[in-house]
Amino acid sequence: METDMTERDKGSSALVRKLPLIAIVLVAAVGAFTLRDYLTFDTLRENREALLAFRDENYVATVLAFMAAYILIVAFSLPGATIATLTGGFLFATFPGALFNVTAATIGATAIFSAAKWGFGEKMAEKMNASDGLVRRIKTGIDETQWEMLFLIRLVPAVPFFVANVVPAFVGVSLWRFAVTTFLGIIPGAVVYTSVGAGLGQVFERGETPDLGIIFEPHILLPILGLCALAALPIVLKAVRGKKEL
Repeated sequence: METDMTERDKGSSALVRKLPLIAIVLVAAVGAFTLRDYLTFDTLRENREALLAFRDENYVATVLAFMAAYILIVAFSLPGATIATLTGGFLFATFPGALFNVTAATIGATAIFSAAKWGFGEKMAEKMNASDGLVRRIKTGIDETQWEMLFLIRLVPAVPFFVANVVPAFVGVSLWRFAVTTFLGIIPGAVVYTSVGAGLGQVFERGETPDLGIIFEPHILLPILGLCALAALPIVLKAVRGKKEL
């Protein structure tokens, strides 16, 4: 009888731990269909004068409201993160707009990471640590190069933001390490898109749309790839040393 109650308690506790991540997934699914037509460049263009007027009269309130909205967009993986970044530049210029964007994105990403780690990550990390053979070697390799790998997945433009938020939770990355690498790793891309947002006034006047492909321009992409190479170098060196030892 006691064993049955214990098993039920464990099952209930496990479900409770998974609820935050389940809620995030559900809200993300609903938001993908209900908000994609609202969190758009056209919406920003149509409301630009009202947003600027409100900012001029209530600067601090605008900052807080903007950051809260950005955090929710990232935390629940809602559509519109790029538009939010552009809006940060449009309302607050490249600086402090980039600071607001990076801070809000980091808080939102940390919320997803924490939900994933609390619900599934800790158990998965424990299983990987208890495994033998290839799984154990993979986990050991990840542990030895966590800082480098975390910076790398943040710097590489091709890695989806949601993936970069969830995967570290499943391999035992600490909250502190995740938050630091997220904040620092997203700065280059955030500064680029925030600067694009800072120039939206002229884009609106010309009736054009912003060039979001600017991050792939050589003068911007090459420095970012250089940072990626620096982050990847320790990983490559450790891999080579490991092969020599074998």
